[in-house]
Amino acid sequence: MTSTDGLRLDTFRGLRYAPQRVSSLTAVTSPPYDVVVRPDGVRHLETADPYNIVRLILPHAIDPATRHRKAADTLARWRAEGVLTPDPQPALYVYEQRRGDVLQRGIIGALGLDGPVLPHEDVIAEVVEDRAALMRTAAANFEPLLLSYRGEGTASGATAVIERTTQQPPLLATTTEDGFAHRLWAVTDPAELAAVDADLSARQALIADGHHRWATYQRLAEEQGAGAGSPWSRGLVLLVDTARYPLRVRAIHRVLPHLPLERALAELDGAFRVREVPGPLPAALEALEAAQGSAFLLASGPDSFRLLDSPDPELLARAIRSDRPEAWRRLDATVLHSVLLDEVWRIPDHPDGIRYIHDTDAALEWAAKHGGTAVLMRAVDEETVRQLAAQGVTMPRKSTSFGPKPATGLVLRTLDTDD
Repeated sequence: MTSTDGLRLDTFRGLRYAPQRVSSLTAVTSPPYDVVVRPDGVRHLETADPYNIVRLILPHAIDPATRHRKAADTLARWRAEGVLTPDPQPALYVYEQRRGDVLQRGIIGALGLDGPVLPHEDVIAEVVEDRAALMRTAAANFEPLLLSYRGEGTASGATAVIERTTQQPPLLATTTEDGFAHRLWAVTDPAELAAVDADLSARQALIADGHHRWATYQRLAEEQGAGAGSPWSRGLVLLVDTARYPLRVRAIHRVLPHLPLERALAELDGAFRVREVPGPLPAALEALEAAQGSAFLLASGPDSFRLLDSPDPELLARAIRSDRPEAWRRLDATVLHSVLLDEVWRIPDHPDGIRYIHDTDAALEWAAKHGGTAVLMRAVDEETVRQLAAQGVTMPRKSTSFGPKPATGLVLRTLDTDD
């Protein structure tokens, strides 16, 4: 789609849980769909409350079409029953997350898809297809993706609106199981909305979390032939000024369920140096962080770890593309995918062969359950991500995990109540 000069964040009529119809807001929220990865994760959320949002973002059924229709039918029923109700007028939503010394504030709105938004990771076609089918069938954006932009870091423009808004009583407040306290406010005052618009119209954004959802928004807009006035021409996002509220960047780990650890090590055949690292997990992760150059931690469970480092330079030169910046060539994710997965283990990047898991304990649990190998990764700093994105260079998919991520279920966007 053609890019405009800046970001355009539009108001929408948020669809929110009626507090009197659910046991608690905590019980109906969920992490983003791709973070609900523990074997019992969906089941735990479903049993927390019969109206938990996971029934919309990860519905159960025997085939994809039935799953998507089930989510759409569930959404329609909850709306008819008054479990989810639209706010009285369109708004932008100031959103705050706080835990200990971590404080993140941003603005949730419907972002025009033709603005300057920089991706930094590739996407998996099958995941985009699944998310697109879900959104198309339900005609809804169930969870905002996370975008960052660089403001002045001072209380001006959109940031000033955020700071003023948080001095008022919130629409809702809850604390989720991970210990984060969440608060949400609606911004409807025309002067405040104009201040946000004027500020963001000079900004560009980086996709911090939600590449598949962004690709899904774009795909659906093209399918619908969405013009500027169409609800399909916008998508639900949370925008955070990281000059004011820096995001935290964590790694996303890989689990190779069909590759036993013994075979993974045997097939290295000198491609990397291999050392046994004593546990427990925190000590093994410290060893990984201290390693120089490309390094990975392999495990089949929580008790035994192997540190891979010092890769064969000739193998690196042969396997990694030479037409990319040196910073891209040195990324751990580049080395993992180009060298280990493609050349050494020959595992295609497909959901059946690779599981992407944010939590280290969950990755080890998956590996142990399936008799496979967990590949634990290190995080990439935000500035490297931003510099590569500005050059138009995408990183291997699932290279980073920015956070804290917005909780799913606090505010939804349906395309028939957008204005």
